[in-house]
Amino acid sequence: MLPVIDLAELDTAAGRDRLRDVTHEVGFFYLVGHGIEPNLIARLLQVTREFFALPDAAKDAVRMIRSPHFRGYNRLGGELTNGQTDWREQIDIGIDRDPVAGAEDYMRLQGPNQWPAELPELRSVVTEFGDAMSAVSLTLLQRWAQSLGSPADFFDAAFGHSPATLIKLIRYPARRADSPRGDQGVGAHKDSGVLTLLLVEPGSAGLQVEAADGGWIDAPPVDGAFIVNIGEMLEVATNGYLRATRHRVMTPVGAPERISIPYFFSPALDAVIPTIQLPSELQPKARGVERDPANPLYNTYGENTWKSRTRAHPDVFERWYSDEARTNGKQA
Repeated sequence: MLPVIDLAELDTAAGRDRLRDVTHEVGFFYLVGHGIEPNLIARLLQVTREFFALPDAAKDAVRMIRSPHFRGYNRLGGELTNGQTDWREQIDIGIDRDPVAGAEDYMRLQGPNQWPAELPELRSVVTEFGDAMSAVSLTLLQRWAQSLGSPADFFDAAFGHSPATLIKLIRYPARRADSPRGDQGVGAHKDSGVLTLLLVEPGSAGLQVEAADGGWIDAPPVDGAFIVNIGEMLEVATNGYLRATRHRVMTPVGAPERISIPYFFSPALDAVIPTIQLPSELQPKARGVERDPANPLYNTYGENTWKSRTRAHPDVFERWYSDEARTNGKQA
């Protein structure tokens, strides 16, 4: 089982050392004592189910293909990981902002969301949840900075304006015995941002975390806990002392329906993540940033997430940026 960390532990040096060690060795943990109200979590899960229960026409009215900012709904099979189809439906929601005039490359990700007219409460509940999660995430980031020998506010400037946080509401359908598709709910990947806090509906299963030996560790939901993992940007910031860990969701035959809601805490699109100067005793354990020609890592958040978004949604990229898609060959 993944380690469990109480947020209150991180007020102590010993607790921060444990946070550092867990995310150096495993990269994933359960977070309890986070202070997010159970009632807010219950309302979010309820409105998420109500969204997926809407008629197809209502969901299709906010399909991502309509958004040059990669916001909105994707049908089952509408996203790719490593070029393979993920079997889930979802809606991607960022922070509502006006588009950047004349934007190029990753700055085109900034813009408004698409909200279903038939479910007005979705906007208010998701916004309330996002605000609460931002405070928890910033606390975690400050405790990581302290655990690595830097001031608590080391990363704050990157998050001081226009954070590009993303929330996904996801439904993995039940897998029938006669289903011809494979087991991939979402393929093995690393998150492109700074850190992720995942809310999983109780009673579900399927999330697996890659172990050091290449095997897979099951990560079922724990009552009242978020599953937390670091993203590629913290790997860059720590020269690989903290390394983003691959994970996946499997939906084998007989798997029940699964609702999950990842909250991706992210800085401004144009923010360059600063590199921490590790204490001398930690420097020998820094493994360096993983070098994978198929997945280059960047220290500008927008560049790193643009890479991921355009690969995951080649239809949206082709729809809005067809000339660039053909020129750069960014189709998955």
